[in-house]
Amino acid sequence: MSKQLLRSGTSIGANVSEGERGQTKPDFSTKMSIALKEASETYYWLRLLYKTNYLTEKEFKSMEKDIKEILALLTSICKTAKNNQVTQNIKC
Repeated sequence: MSKQLLRSGTSIGANVSEGERGQTKPDFSTKMSIALKEASETYYWLRLLYKTNYLTEKEFKSMEKDIKEILALLTSICKTAKNNQVTQNIKC
């Protein structure tokens, strides 16, 4: 489980980094969406590790606060990116 947490947690940063260097706006959106999915998976593994007593409540609460913040940021980025793509496709 801890290896899964490591994989999904590090994938968040890797996808954000790739998205920042994306060649197109859809590429950026795709990478941010993947990062959001990985953040969601990371939160799942954190909860599982806590429920199986691999993490103390203090450790879990600290990491939970961080991952919820990351999820909120990525959700906002994805919504904004999606809205920007829709707006740019409208011809006046």
